[in-house]
Amino acid sequence: MSIAKSALKGVTYYDKTKSAGGYTLFSTYNYDVWLIDMEGNIVNRWRMPYSPGSHQWLRPTGNMIHAGMIKSHEEMGLPIEMTAIGGVLVEVDWDSNLTWKAMAPYSNHDIRPMDNGHVMYHSYNPEGILPDDLAQKMKGGLAGTEFEGQVWGDMVHELDRDGKVVWEWKAFEHLDPVLDCSCMLEKRSLWPYINSLWICEDGNVLMSLRAANEVIRVDYKTGRIIARYGKGKIFHQHDARELDNGNIMILDNGNHRPVYGPNYSRVIEIDPDTDEIVWEYKADYPSDFYSPVCAGAERMPNGNTVICDSWTGRIFEVTGEGELVWEYISPFIGYQVGMETTMMWRAHRYLPDFPGLKGKDLDPKRFSRENRMFGPDSFVKEFVPSIF
Repeated sequence: MSIAKSALKGVTYYDKTKSAGGYTLFSTYNYDVWLIDMEGNIVNRWRMPYSPGSHQWLRPTGNMIHAGMIKSHEEMGLPIEMTAIGGVLVEVDWDSNLTWKAMAPYSNHDIRPMDNGHVMYHSYNPEGILPDDLAQKMKGGLAGTEFEGQVWGDMVHELDRDGKVVWEWKAFEHLDPVLDCSCMLEKRSLWPYINSLWICEDGNVLMSLRAANEVIRVDYKTGRIIARYGKGKIFHQHDARELDNGNIMILDNGNHRPVYGPNYSRVIEIDPDTDEIVWEYKADYPSDFYSPVCAGAERMPNGNTVICDSWTGRIFEVTGEGELVWEYISPFIGYQVGMETTMMWRAHRYLPDFPGLKGKDLDPKRFSRENRMFGPDSFVKEFVPSIF
């Protein structure tokens, strides 16, 4: 155990003059979803009927959409690679009242609310299992690690408000089994292991392919892959998203990076026209920021980036120059893959003018008991961090 790492909780550093400000949404692997202010005060708590299959988003209406887990991978007879398996999407209002629910069989990892009220999610569905002839052509992966002799391929689905699938994409129908091959150190049970979805300004879809170490842009109308990004630069990445400037930001987790040195994660920004990295953040001592799974990053209007270091339950904000201006260490414990953990899937930052917060009661006094236990006055503060 690291005493220093386990002792520090809540907001450990905050530079009000440089931070973008706002409210941060996150959950650990239990039934609570939290919204905190910049001081670490709890300003809302949602008690959910399901533990998270992945993460949550606030809609502009103020409702929250949550990907829930009905059965674990063990209960479904699936391998540990499918630990984020979900099964249901729920939407609740500010007070946790259910406003919408839809079944999402075999849903996995990411969900993406859409402007039209629909929800996009991806799954490992038996319908997406690769035909035997295609599975034999698929390169990469550890030999003999198929699940019960088969390769499960990803599917992406779009649900309308009636819970009806109105758009669907099967990975094996569009990917190239050689060009989009898996990392040689990954199991062949899953391909290509989609772990994030993003709707671009032009209506097309960015998908992060974890096992293939790349991000693809998919034509929404045809399903055709129209661009690939990051091959040879990113390794088991998450959270690919289009920025306002048209560039693509990616959380590069860094697993199996083929260079000698400590494991580390970073956030990069890629020019989609050249596939070149035009901005990067990594810790001064690189392994200080390393999340081997999950994680994500969001760009703020002032140019700062809010980063979720999922593995350690840490959320932090840096400037464009890489200066730390805010850090929060989650005190909340969940249960995942047989262990108690502060791990979280992803965090989201919302500015005070976000429409979904309009008219909402954000007074921490509503949660006096929770703040006595987990608020800013609950943790040791007698230390001065070294900020360079």
